[in-house]
Amino acid sequence: MEAIDVKTLTVNPFEKLHQQWALLAAGEPGAFNMMTVSWGALGVIWQKPSCTVYVRESRYTKEFVDRNEYFTLTFLKDGCREALNRLGSASGRDMDKMNASGLTPVFIDGCPTFAEAELVLVCRKLYRVGLPIENLIDPALAKANYPAGDAHTQYIGEIVAAYQN
Repeated sequence: MEAIDVKTLTVNPFEKLHQQWALLAAGEPGAFNMMTVSWGALGVIWQKPSCTVYVRESRYTKEFVDRNEYFTLTFLKDGCREALNRLGSASGRDMDKMNASGLTPVFIDGCPTFAEAELVLVCRKLYRVGLPIENLIDPALAKANYPAGDAHTQYIGEIVAAYQN
């Protein structure tokens, strides 16, 4: 992977996150987890290039994001949709998601990512806040997105490094 200046990125976040999806990963060699994400944002906050991701309270990956200072957001190359589907539908508590995905874990700057990556953003956590369902103004959003009451936590990370393959 080649390091790139994050300020040179010309990605469409609507396409990258919502259509292509990404993997959120955190941890260290021997103790990491990942999950598929399609909600998030790329931008600037507090004069820093940033990445915002949302993780349900019940997700195993949340434990790793909470425990570690850094997380990665990895956009995979074309042809990896099956892995994204599998990693978004199964819990690392119940199975070895890494082996089931068919992806190859690698570590960049001490953070987990995957050899099949097209683009990797290494993010240092800056902010975390729970998103209470009762704060949704439109009740239809609560009904559509939280039928089981499993709220999200929002994480904002400073993008400290970017790599492309």
